[in-house]
Amino acid sequence: MADDPHPLSVLDVPGGFAGLPSGGLVTRAVRRGRLRRGRDEPLLWLSDGPVDAPAAAYPAPAGLLPVLLHDQYGPREWWRDGDHAEPDRCSDPDDHDAETVLREWWDAVVPDPEEGEEGAELIAPFGRAWPGTARPGTPVEEPAAAVGAVARELLAQGWLGDGPRLALAPARRGADVPAAIGWRGPVNHDNDTARVCAVLRSWEDRFGARVLAIGFDRLDLSVAAPPRTLAEALPVAAEHFAFCPDNVWQGSGTVRDYAAEALVGAAHWSFWWD
Repeated sequence: MADDPHPLSVLDVPGGFAGLPSGGLVTRAVRRGRLRRGRDEPLLWLSDGPVDAPAAAYPAPAGLLPVLLHDQYGPREWWRDGDHAEPDRCSDPDDHDAETVLREWWDAVVPDPEEGEEGAELIAPFGRAWPGTARPGTPVEEPAAAVGAVARELLAQGWLGDGPRLALAPARRGADVPAAIGWRGPVNHDNDTARVCAVLRSWEDRFGARVLAIGFDRLDLSVAAPPRTLAEALPVAAEHFAFCPDNVWQGSGTVRDYAAEALVGAAHWSFWWD
C-alpha cells in the first residue's frame, strides 16, 4: 500500500487552497544521524506576507493547524533557520507525562535552601517540594472564541510585531504544533520541545488553552478557563514557574506576585525564554 500523502501536499499545487492568502511551503533537509541528506521535505506552509486576522480565521485543510509566526524584534525569519526548525530533534509528546515533566522542571529551578528567606519568598506559599498540578479551570467561553478574541487583541496592540505570518503546520492538535515545526525557543530550559508540548496538552485539557502565536523564543496562548481567584491562580503560577522560570525571575519577582498580576482572570498566557 502506498504511503499516505503528506498533509502539506494539498497546498503544493497551482492555486493553493481557497481562502488562504498567497504563500508557499517551507521545507527542511531530512536529517540522517548527524548529517543532512536526501531530498527536502515539507515543514510548514507560510503566507508570503503579514496577516491582520487571527490564524483561526483562515481555512485549513485536514491534517493542518493554523498558527501565527512572528519575530517581535524584526523580520529575522527564524522559521527558515535550519538549526532552529528541526522536528528530528524532538521526541514524541506521547512519550511524556505532563506532571512528571513539570515536577522535573520544578526540582531544577526552585531556590537552593542556602538562599534562605529570599529563596523561600520567591516560591511562597510553596516549599521546595513539587506542589502538584492545578485543578482544571471553569470555562468562561469556548476555546475557539477565546483564541480569536485574544489574537485580535494582540494584533491590535502590536504584540506580535509588525508582520506576523500565517502558518499551517502538520499536527494532530494545537499543543503539538511547536514540536511539529521543530521550534526550539525554550532550548536553554529544555532541548526537547515534545516535553513542552506534553504540558501544553495538559493545559489544553484543563484550561482550554490554545497555541495562537509562536516567536523565536516566545509562546502565546489563549485561555478559555483561567483561574478566577488568587487561591486558584497560585498552583497555576507554580506550573508556569516550572515551565518558564524567566516569567518570574525576570518578571513579577515571586510566584505569588506572578499569580496575582498575570493569571487571575487572564485569557492570555505569554512565555519567553532567555
